[in-house]
Formats: sequence, C-alpha cells, structure tokens
Amino acid sequence: MKKPIKLGIVGLGRAGRGMHLSELAGKEDMFEIVAACDIEEDRREQIKAEFGCKVYNKIEDMVKDKDIEVIDIATRSNDHYTHAKTALDAGMTVFLEKPISQTYEEARQLVEIASKHPDRRLYVRHNRRFEPKFKQVMEIIDSGILGDVYYVKRSVDNFQIRKDWQTLSQYGGGQLLNWGPHLVDQALRFAGGEYTELFSDIRQVAAAGDCEDVVHATMIGVNGRMVEIQISGASALKLPEYIVYGSRGSIIDKNDGKFQIRYVDPAFELPKPEASIDTPEGAKFGPQIEVPFIEEEREWDKYPLDHTWIYLYEAIREGKEYPVSNEEALKVMQTLCEIREKGKHTEF
Repeated sequence: MKKPIKLGIVGLGRAGRGMHLSELAGKEDMFEIVAACDIEEDRREQIKAEFGCKVYNKIEDMVKDKDIEVIDIATRSNDHYTHAKTALDAGMTVFLEKPISQTYEEARQLVEIASKHPDRRLYVRHNRRFEPKFKQVMEIIDSGILGDVYYVKRSVDNFQIRKDWQTLSQYGGGQLLNWGPHLVDQALRFAGGEYTELFSDIRQVAAAGDCEDVVHATMIGVNGRMVEIQISGASALKLPEYIVYGSRGSIIDKNDGKFQIRYVDPAFELPKPEASIDTPEGAKFGPQIEVPFIEEEREWDKYPLDHTWIYLYEAIREGKEYPVSNEEALKVMQTLCEIREKGKHTEF
C-alpha cells in the first residue's frame, strides 16, 4: 500500500491551482495536501474548504510546519529563488516550478545548497521533458529510421496581446522564462546535452510591458545536430511544432493532431556515387537515382502531462532516480541566460 507524501503548496494562481492541483487530482494515494500558502485570502479559504488543510500567507511560517514533507513552489518566477532557498534553508525538500530561478547564479546556489544536504533535496518541474509529442519524436529519431538527423526545429506560436504579470521584468516575465525553459530543455536533449555554438534573437513585438514575446535561438549540438527553437506571441500563422530532417527521412507536424513522416525504405541502401566533371544534360543534374520512399501520416500520442508527479513520488518513496537532474536544470538556466545575453531586445 502506498504512503502518500504530505505536500505543502506555495502559490495558488495559474500554475499552482490551474496546473499542479489539476494534475494531482486522482493521485490521492501518492500525495496528500496538508498545507497551502498564498498572499490572497480568498485563495487560502478556497483550498482550505476543499482539502481541509492548513493555510499560511507567508512561506516563512509555512516552512516551520513539521507535517509537510515536500514544499511545492508554484509562485511567480521572480519568487522562485527566494522561496526555494527559504524552504531549503529550513531543511525542506522542494519541488520547484520552472524556471528554477531568474539567473544562473541563483540557480547554482540552489543546486549547491541541495547538494550539501542529502535531506534537503531539490526537484525541478521540467514537465515538458515528458510531453507526448517530444517523446514520440525522440523515439523515432532513436529508432534510426530517419538516418543521421542533422536538423530539428521546435516551435510554439500564437498571437497574443498579453498584459499580465508575465510581461513585466520585475516579476520574471517574458517568453524566455515562460516557454523558454521547456523548449531549451527539449533542445538540449536533441543536441546531446550540450552545444558548441549558440545564436539568438529576442524581441518585443505585440505584448505589453517590458519583456520579450518573440525568441529565436539556434544551437549546434555536441552531436553535430543543428537545433532551432522559436517562441512567438506575435505570429499570425502557426508554424509546425516539430520539423525534423535526417539523411534518410523527415518529420513535419501538421498542426491537426497528426504528423507527416517520409523516409527511405529501410531495406534500401543509399548508393554513394562519385562526383564527375561531366556537364549535366538539359535541365537535369546527371542520372537520377530512384529512391524508394515510404510516406505515412501518423497520429501524435496523447496522454496527460502529469508524469513529473509520478517520478517525484518514485524518487522520494522508492529511491528511484528523478529523470531531470539538477545539473540538467542548471544547464537549462545557463542556456537561457546566454540566449538573453546574445539576443537583441527590440521593441517595435
């Protein structure tokens, strides 16, 4: 029989209530909400009525609660470092919503605190690592059916004239700290975990505030692969979420729940012709080699994006390794900072 982890949630806004609580529904055998913290009284009263849990308006008081096993931090991005450090310094285990912090130095400090105290563990919620589409693309790449994959593009596009707190730098706003951690984490997986070169461009186009709503970044992975990410809140036409090119095939998302895949018949060995000084005849560039392609339309996998909670439970109760290491989370933040440093912040 499972022993539920006694959970205290900090922040009951869009992430805490809209995402974390929604994902915890049905997992009562793994997690028991024993406390919650928010600066808004109506939010505190609502969760108290729902779960019968203790409520706090300051995290400094909440971390003294000995009934809590894990502090789940889902506050605004600018509070992540302070709230996580407060909990870690109090001897708590922390489950931290992305981004891990606003700067690489803050992230490094949190990882260092957790590493020095085995009883103060830090887990970062990079939940898009387990996104159905991402896992499906990785599985196809790993199968070898596309050959040597040399290019991957991952995009998130819409057109939004946003004016909420995530458009303000004082609260850690901007798409770089919103969607950025998700796509950079995925890009690093495509790139082999590290890159040799990085190029970026960031702009403010449609959103209010003082933060970027358009981000482009391209990295050359240690595996030689070019990986490009695009985040746009100012795109009237939606790009495919995934484009993958390999030496034997390609994938392109159709934005309708399906993707197109075209690849060379695995039974066919591509020839290696030698170059010639002969002049092409007519409009053709030499003799054509007939390549047998297989073309398919496949459906994207669909399942709830709640795996991080299962992995968190297994790590704490069963001693399994949490699949997102703190070093990987630290690398994501380092990359985000480099994208910001190299990019141009242009307002139109």
